[in-house]
Amino acid sequence: MSIRLPQIPEADSSVAAVLAHLHEQGTPCPRSLYLHIPFCFHKCHYCDFYSLVDSRDRQEPFVERLEQEIRALEPLAGGKPLTTLFVGGGTPTLLRPSLWKHLLSSMHETFVFASDCECTVECNPETANAELFDILVQGGVNRLSIGCQSFDPTHLATLERWHDPASVGRAIGLARSEGIARLSLDLIFAIPGQTLGQWKADLRRALDFGVTHLSCYCLTYEPNTAMTSRLGRGEFVPCDPDLEADMYECTVEMCAQAGLGRYEVSNFALPGHECQHNLAYWRQEPWLAAGPSASAHLLEAGGGSWRWKNTPNLGKYLAQSEGGLPGVVDLESPDPVRLVAETLMTGLRLREGVDWAKALEGLKEQTQIDRLKTIARGLEAQGQLRISENRWSLTPDGLLLADAITREFLAAL
Repeated sequence: MSIRLPQIPEADSSVAAVLAHLHEQGTPCPRSLYLHIPFCFHKCHYCDFYSLVDSRDRQEPFVERLEQEIRALEPLAGGKPLTTLFVGGGTPTLLRPSLWKHLLSSMHETFVFASDCECTVECNPETANAELFDILVQGGVNRLSIGCQSFDPTHLATLERWHDPASVGRAIGLARSEGIARLSLDLIFAIPGQTLGQWKADLRRALDFGVTHLSCYCLTYEPNTAMTSRLGRGEFVPCDPDLEADMYECTVEMCAQAGLGRYEVSNFALPGHECQHNLAYWRQEPWLAAGPSASAHLLEAGGGSWRWKNTPNLGKYLAQSEGGLPGVVDLESPDPVRLVAETLMTGLRLREGVDWAKALEGLKEQTQIDRLKTIARGLEAQGQLRISENRWSLTPDGLLLADAITREFLAAL
């Protein structure tokens, strides 16, 4: 089924042209929606997502503006039910409960939700309270992603992450008492000064909660973050790469022992509890997005891929109300080579791998296809890649080197 897209404000003629083109061509119905709520207690030093310290005076106008955008996006769903909703940030649970109630009510008035829709909200453990969780549950939220990062106060301080480690257990207990059974914890390893024993202790404590999902990320020094600036000033020494590898290998082992399988390089879940929203990203499916800095992905009926990002500025977002949809940045038009690169970059991180024949069919240059196949055969010979009739998937040894292997494939393009 194809759908017709609404126009956006003429202030951004490039995107208006894209939507006019898609209006003529049609586009497969997106079944996923991401909402970005930018408010935070404090800007953590490692974070490169768009966020700002909450002064609470802009929460109400923000929700009103977000609801305008949500209503403008509704025709893009083509009447089809959403199968995933993910609310990230920022710290979404900083929104006042009354505003959450209004927002979720507006969402259900606007969109059709599948009966088994996965509805996730990111949660800072310090914001957990029974009133908020009750409103979330009444609004259809059935999954929480709780930002833990570490249970060690020293490492939390290094990350400039300000919460009491004991609040994680309190948040989990409150969520379960309100009926939210699907719970995920975010952890970070390779923090400067962290030992293997300390990381194992963090993992063990997280697993002891019996959560259904863990996201375990290696600390990354993103450009333009306070953490990277501090590293450049020599305020700490980054984790040794061999220790980093040991930490990752013990993560895989300990999660497996607890019944959480690795379905993506950094993500582990009980069977049936994989994050379906993130799988939509990694599988290059289309999705809608609302809120400042939120990124959308739409497909042409013929297979072209369009991406853009809402302007990452709350003031501009609040001011841009004409037509409901905000201005955007980073517009990316269909490019067969880019689509192959994105498919390999995200798909090879998955345990299921990628459908290589489908992924490469958009390439016009046979030399590019031949180079990619040669790399794949070489990786297979090294025991890092499995090649089947229609899939490339990394072996356990290959997953340890996923970033390097992806760079090798991308260089061939």
